[in-house]
Amino acid sequence: MGRRRPLGRQFGWLWASYAVSAYGSGLGFGALPLIAVLVLHVGPAEVSALSAVGPAVGALLAVPLAPWVEFRRKRPVMVAADLVRFAAMASIPLAYACGVLGFGQLFAVSAVVAAAKIAFGAASGAYLKALVRPDDLLVANARFESTNWSSIAVGPPLGGAAIGVFGPVSTVLADAGSYLLSALGLAAIRDREEAPQPRSEGRTGSLLDGWRHLFGDPGLRALYLNNLLVSGLIMATEPVLAVLLLRQLHFPAWQYGLAFAAPCLGGLVGSRLARRVVARYGRAWVFRTVGTLRAIWLIGLVFVRPGVVGLVTVMAVELAIIVNMSLFTPVLATYRLERTPQHLVARTLTAWSIGQQAAIAVLTALGGLLADLTGPRTTLAVAGLLALGTPLLLPRREPAPPHPPALLDSRA
Repeated sequence: MGRRRPLGRQFGWLWASYAVSAYGSGLGFGALPLIAVLVLHVGPAEVSALSAVGPAVGALLAVPLAPWVEFRRKRPVMVAADLVRFAAMASIPLAYACGVLGFGQLFAVSAVVAAAKIAFGAASGAYLKALVRPDDLLVANARFESTNWSSIAVGPPLGGAAIGVFGPVSTVLADAGSYLLSALGLAAIRDREEAPQPRSEGRTGSLLDGWRHLFGDPGLRALYLNNLLVSGLIMATEPVLAVLLLRQLHFPAWQYGLAFAAPCLGGLVGSRLARRVVARYGRAWVFRTVGTLRAIWLIGLVFVRPGVVGLVTVMAVELAIIVNMSLFTPVLATYRLERTPQHLVARTLTAWSIGQQAAIAVLTALGGLLADLTGPRTTLAVAGLLALGTPLLLPRREPAPPHPPALLDSRA
């Protein structure tokens, strides 16, 4: 395959900044619900609202940010998003130390961080497309993907240990610091980013241009709808599976953590294979075959039993999902950037993230309601059966590039 080309010092700073914030978020994974339970002693309804409704509100807040991000230089937007997340997260240990921490503050922080994360993702995607060569996009996205999964594998166990030693807000403080370090890393990039073209006056539809592009492109439309369902169904099973494992099957807490942390190492495998698999089998094969394999294993969670066999079952299912997901995701991210004109990247990525967050929130809420009415196993069975149908939304072949002029050119 030849030697891998270096992606440059500027990409190195971008990757390092992403890694710092990813590992900080890994340490702080689940910290807000944990603080709500341990410090504020709230009930299940409030915890569910914090986990689902807070990010959904953040997604709504991100809608008007899309044109703002699109028509500005992207690196300052990323720095600003990191600083906003730093200030929001740092307010929690400060309020805790002063004895004034309340549930409303946790909810507001959850929403603000979610909105800033979407803005950061939109800006970083557009920045990445302009920063690296088109044929290096898959390698770059695979590196981000591997970093993401390694942070999830390492961060939560270390975060749990830190909470036990230093207290419930320690991981929030570490998460806040990681955003500050990320902002400093991005500020260290020395480039001459071109200013975006000015926004056309009187363009009232700019807020919706991202969705128009996604639904106007046959390939992106199919992958978008498929991704909404797959990610929503997978995430909706997490709280239901927690109830099944911890409350009904009486798994120890350390086994529960191990069941989710260890399989994340499979993300390193899948992301490293992405470039080779595309080179050998083609991108259409990845979308069709790997896209199917990342969804069909979810039904296996229905068969979890107590003891070591049950633990191995959960880990095997999660590993199969994560390996295929980590291979599929960078290929999808690269395809999405390639098929999106530069002047629409931020709005398209924002629309993608908002739709995904909304799907997760809705399906998580419905899953919780179904679990209350029928039980965790029934809910897992329904989610698994629905996931088996998601490959029908995948494109059978890679569509041809859209005909010029580009779809939905907002400057027209």
